[in-house]
Amino acid sequence: MLLVIRSILLMVLLLLAFVFGGLFCLLRPMHRDNVHMFAKMFSAVTPILGVKVILRKPSQVNEEPCIYLANHQNNYDVFTHTAMVPKGTVSLGKKSLAWMPFFGQMYWLSGNILIDRKNRSRAFDTMAQTVRKIKEKCLSIWIFPEGTRSRGRGLLPFKAGAFHTAIAAGVPMVPVLASNQCDIKLNRWNNGVVIIEMMEPVKTEGLTKSNAKELSARIHQAMSDKLEQLNREAAALMGKPLASNGV
Repeated sequence: MLLVIRSILLMVLLLLAFVFGGLFCLLRPMHRDNVHMFAKMFSAVTPILGVKVILRKPSQVNEEPCIYLANHQNNYDVFTHTAMVPKGTVSLGKKSLAWMPFFGQMYWLSGNILIDRKNRSRAFDTMAQTVRKIKEKCLSIWIFPEGTRSRGRGLLPFKAGAFHTAIAAGVPMVPVLASNQCDIKLNRWNNGVVIIEMMEPVKTEGLTKSNAKELSARIHQAMSDKLEQLNREAAALMGKPLASNGV
């Protein structure tokens, strides 16, 4: 019964968000703050999921354009990670998202950037356009560097595009980690705690594309360590033993 009630509530609220948010985007298409507006709408839904989200940010929040690197676990990211998306930020997503009914159209109209990963030439062109947008419009970019959902398998290997883009634009990279949310079930009343932490910026000034691989490895290690820490904290808050794989 709880599953049915939650599913209906989620569908109604998402439909309202698409309708009113869509009308707003039609009045200011591709505006730099459209994504932040939708992020606030989606993150407000977490109580319906039975999830308590704890947000942590550095004492000095980065205010310059940057590239945010977020771990990608499952579809619940759209309700949890969005609580941390700041103004002046758009995300980078795969082109196939544009064909999803309602969501895809709003994703594009709100100003997010679509990339065709299957076409290497077009993907490079999109990343070059992204660099220009960062510089010309002072935009920050939200990227899931794993390129796919981890589904409880820890932090997967990173794609190189985000790191080459950050180096080309000369902007810092800001890791954002959400603790394990792969055991959320809509038919369970209490789905516990998800801790989302924004880490300190990692500078890219003075780096060249030859440094991209080392930068990726260094940030991946730091994010993996942080994810393990957050998983342990969340498990302790929920009174649960941590799984042997760290998630």
